[in-house]
Formats: sequence, C-alpha cells, structure tokens
Amino acid sequence: MTAMETAMTTATMPAMQAHTLATLAGIRHAFFTRAGGVSTGVYASLNAGIGSHDAPANVAVNRARMAGSLGVPAERLLTCYQIHSPDAVVAVAPWGAEARPRADAMVTATPGLAIGVTTADCGPVLFADPAAGVIGAAHAGWRGALAGVTDNAIAAMERLGAVRGRIRAAIGPMIRQPHYETGLDVKDRFLAADRANARFFRPAGREEHFMFDLAGYVAARLAAAGIGTIEDVGACTYADADKFFSYRRMTHRGEADYGRHVNAIVLS
Repeated sequence: MTAMETAMTTATMPAMQAHTLATLAGIRHAFFTRAGGVSTGVYASLNAGIGSHDAPANVAVNRARMAGSLGVPAERLLTCYQIHSPDAVVAVAPWGAEARPRADAMVTATPGLAIGVTTADCGPVLFADPAAGVIGAAHAGWRGALAGVTDNAIAAMERLGAVRGRIRAAIGPMIRQPHYETGLDVKDRFLAADRANARFFRPAGREEHFMFDLAGYVAARLAAAGIGTIEDVGACTYADADKFFSYRRMTHRGEADYGRHVNAIVLS
C-alpha cells in the first residue's frame, strides 16, 4: 500500500475518542474499533493482532491504516509483547515486531511515535500530560491492573517530566461487569490486596462466581494514584459484537480465534 493509498483509506477511519484527550492541542489518540480494515471471517475487519492467526499481510495493512489515521508511518505505531504484567517501558524510537519489549505499558516524550496497547476485553488506558509533552498507554487486564500497571505507567511518565496532578487518563472499550464472570480465586486475590475491593464484585447467580467491574477498579486505581481527570468511554467489547472483538465472546461461541484492537496516542 502506498502512502497516498494509506492516507486516503485512513481519512475516515472509524474510532472512538475520549473528550478529555480530544480537546488537547498537539495530541492525537484513538480507541480503534473492528471496523475499517481488510481482514475477513472472525477477524473482520480491522484486526491488529500480530499474534493472531490472521494473514500477516492483512494485519500489516490494518496497522498501516491505523498509523495513518494517527498521522504517523506504519513503523512508528508501536505496541509491546503483552504478558499481563505491571511493567512499563519508555519508547524513544521505532522497534520491529520481533524486537517488541515484553511489557504492558509504555510511555514516551518523543513526538511522532504512536504508542499503543492491543486489547480484546482487557482495559486500555491512555494518558497525557500536555504541559510536559509526555504520553502513556497501559493494558490493564485483571492481573496487570491488580499488580499496578497503571501506577507504573504514571511513575514512568513522571520520570520523563510529567506531573501526575496534570495527567489526563482515558479508559477505553473493555468487557463490562454484566458480562465479566470470574471465580472465587480472582475475588480472593483482590480482597487479599484490599478488603475494600469487595465493592467491585457482585454475585453471578451461581456458587463461588462473581461479576467483576474491571473498569470501576481501574478508575479507582487511577484516582488513588492522584490522577485528577479520568474519563471512561463506557463501551463494552463483549456486548457489541458489531463494533468490537472479544476474547470471552469468542470462547462462548466456540470460535477458533479472535481479532485485537489497537488503542493508541501520539504527540503530533
């Protein structure tokens, strides 16, 4: 795909945005949906999953379209090899697919680097301190959220000059409590960390199973960390099959694989 073809394709790329970030000068962001790509079948259509079984050429085109809509070349849209960890890294230059760091958050102060996380039910969080010119992105599944991935992203931003009281955070599309059933083992781990976490679990209607409010927990961690501006776009990846991929919906349907979204932010 030529640069001109990419620009033409991405001019109206479907994506969700958070008002708290969209109003910032010099910063672009997007919570991409599954629409606007070239993949087919269970991956239709904007699958960004390097680790999926989709045709690599399709994934490359999809990622190039997303990069173009953010105003950067494809090689400057960066994602990590995510491992459900609390680890955050600093991005200063592009890396190839085989050199992706194993981490679940990244931050940068380098203009023109779009940093993102891939999700298909877990919670994406995008951060910006426009005064410092520092941005971040975190992948918050329940393991990473509990271990402190958002806290570590904030701390990494501070090391680049951000001030947490100025940081704006936006929580993107993820699986929501009405569809997120967990076992007693997950609840016990959250209660062991803080008994007050019981408020994020409600009975699921069968013994020793609970419906977990991941978005509520992530928002509470951000507030406890001192982030004063927190927005949740409120979308559910499980409930809206037309708009989003969902790992859990895939398992319930018995499908062979699933697509992944990109949620990214860039300093223009």
